[in-house]
Amino acid sequence: MRPNSLIRHGRYPAATGSAAGFTMVELMIVCTVIGILLAVGVPSYKYVTTANRVAAEVNGLLGDLQFARSEAIKEGQTISLCPTSDGAHCLTTSSTWQTGWLVFLDVNGDGIITAGTDQLLRVQKPFSGSDTFQVDNGLTYVTFNRDGFMMNLAGGVTFTLHDATSNASYTRCLSATIVGALSTQRSGQTTSEGAACT
Repeated sequence: MRPNSLIRHGRYPAATGSAAGFTMVELMIVCTVIGILLAVGVPSYKYVTTANRVAAEVNGLLGDLQFARSEAIKEGQTISLCPTSDGAHCLTTSSTWQTGWLVFLDVNGDGIITAGTDQLLRVQKPFSGSDTFQVDNGLTYVTFNRDGFMMNLAGGVTFTLHDATSNASYTRCLSATIVGALSTQRSGQTTSEGAACT
């Protein structure tokens, strides 16, 4: 039996000539679901990206402090870190480190890189965003001696990192003690100075 005769005898439905599509109700449901997913997903994405960024920033200084301490012990030399704004000179009156910092062999231990005598070991670039990295006690440099001790500290010191909104969820602290012990804390945790990270 030919296909045309099957259609005439009712075995196959005849084509109606109209195309299937979305109804207005279906379209509204899809838009609502997309809106809910965006409302839930965007804040979570922002939290993850901001948390990852501040973790990378505080770990950058932690890594350079650990490097400086190990180099001081290994080489039997004084190694210092200082904030910088140009990648070549120390900011001698600044206690903010978001502009970048230098790690260098500090022959006379004065915390200032001196051309011709001191040797530059590492350069940290400025933060790309508007986060702030502040050290307490007015500290403008950190120096490790050949035993791995921090020479210019009377006790502990804390570097505090805030994002642009100063949201406590993103606050990180980096503590250092006179014996060279280093640790990081989240907001509310206790620093090496016995205070809360805020």
